[in-house]
Amino acid sequence: MAETPTVTRTQVGIVGGGPAGLLLSHLLSQQGIDNVVVEKRDHETIKNTHRAGILEQQAVRMLTDTGVDGRVLTVGDEHEGIDLRFNGESHLLNFPDLVDATVTLYAQNEVFVDLAAARKRDGGDVRFEAEVIEVLDLETDTPKFRYKDISEGANPDEVFEVQCDVLVGADGSRSFCRRAVGEAQGHKDFKIEYPFAWFGILTEAPKSSPELIYANSPDGFALISQRSETVQRMYFQCAPDENVDDWSDDRIWSELQKRVDGPDGLQLKTGPIFDKTVLNFRSFVREPMRHGNMFLAGDAAHTVPPTGAKGLNLAFADVQVLFNALESFYSSGSRELLDAYAGTALKRVWKAQNFSYWMTSMLHTRADANPFEAKRALGELETITSSRYGQQYLAESYTGWPHA
Repeated sequence: MAETPTVTRTQVGIVGGGPAGLLLSHLLSQQGIDNVVVEKRDHETIKNTHRAGILEQQAVRMLTDTGVDGRVLTVGDEHEGIDLRFNGESHLLNFPDLVDATVTLYAQNEVFVDLAAARKRDGGDVRFEAEVIEVLDLETDTPKFRYKDISEGANPDEVFEVQCDVLVGADGSRSFCRRAVGEAQGHKDFKIEYPFAWFGILTEAPKSSPELIYANSPDGFALISQRSETVQRMYFQCAPDENVDDWSDDRIWSELQKRVDGPDGLQLKTGPIFDKTVLNFRSFVREPMRHGNMFLAGDAAHTVPPTGAKGLNLAFADVQVLFNALESFYSSGSRELLDAYAGTALKRVWKAQNFSYWMTSMLHTRADANPFEAKRALGELETITSSRYGQQYLAESYTGWPHA
C-alpha cells in the first residue's frame, strides 16, 4: 500500500527553484502571499553550473528594487553596446545613444545565488533535492503536486504533497509540469531545431574588447564575451555533435582568432581554458502557457537560441506579468489578469523569438549554405549597421521591451 502523502497547504506552489521560480517566490512573499518552492537539483549544483547572463535594465531593477542583494550592480559589468563584426571590420552599436538603455553582463548562476540567499534571509520555503513525480487536479481550485525528497539519507518511499490555489511550472526546458499536459489536451508546441551549436569556453585571460563582439565570418559565427576582468566567456559555431575532447587549447584559440581576423589586426587575448562545453539550442514555444490553474513561466514555456540574449530576460518578464496577476487575484479576488496571463506573456515571447531567430540566421553560416545566402546575410548586416533606424531596431530589441 502506498504511503499517505505528507501534505503542505499554501497559496502558490512553485515547481522549479531556478531564477524564475525564486524571483516569483521573492515577489509574492513581499506581498504576504504564501508560497512553496521545490527544486530537483541541489543548491551547489545550480550555483556551479556556468551559464551566461545578459540582463536588461528591467531585469536588473527587478532584483535591486525589491531588496535582493545588489551584487548585480557591484559585480555585474554594465555594457553600453555590442560590436557587430563582419568582413573583418567592427561596427559598434551604442545603446545609450540609440535607445537610452544599457545591459548588464551578470552570469545566471550568480543571479540564482543572490535570489537563493534572499529567500533564505527572508525565511522562504524553498525545498531543494525535491523531485516532482505527479501533478494533479489542475482544472480545480486546488491543484497540487507530489514529490519525493531525493537528498542523501532521505526515505525513498515517502511522498510529499503541496496543495495550492495556483500551481506555477518554472522548472526549465525539460519541464515536468509542461510534459504532464501534452498536446492531446489542447496544447500546441511550436519548435525548430538549428543545424549548428556553440562551442563555449571559459578562460583565464584579460578582456579582448570592452564590448561583446558578434562576429560573422566565412568560417562561422563567434561571440567574444566577458565574465570579469580576469575570466572571459567565448563561443564559436560548431556542429551539434562536436566532441570537446577533440579540441586542444591551441586549436580553440586558432579557430576563434580566425573568425575575428580582419585588416584592423584585432588580436584576442588568450589564457588557460578551464571549461569547455557544446551548447545545442532550439526555438520552442508552448501555447497556451497554462492549463487550468497551472501556469508555465520561463524555459518551461519557451526557449530561444542565446544569440539575442533573451532567455533569462523572457523568464523575468513572465514572472513580472504573473506576479501582477497573482497580486491582483489575492487583493481583489479578480481573475482577469490571471486569465490574460498567457496572452500577455506570449506577445513578448513571439517578439523575442523573432529577434533571436533573426540574429541567429544573420550571424551564423549554415554548412549547406550557398554563396548567395552568405552574401545576402552580409547585405543584411550592412543594411543594419549603415542605418540609424536599423541600429535602433536591433538596440531596442536587444535591450528589451516593456514587460506588459
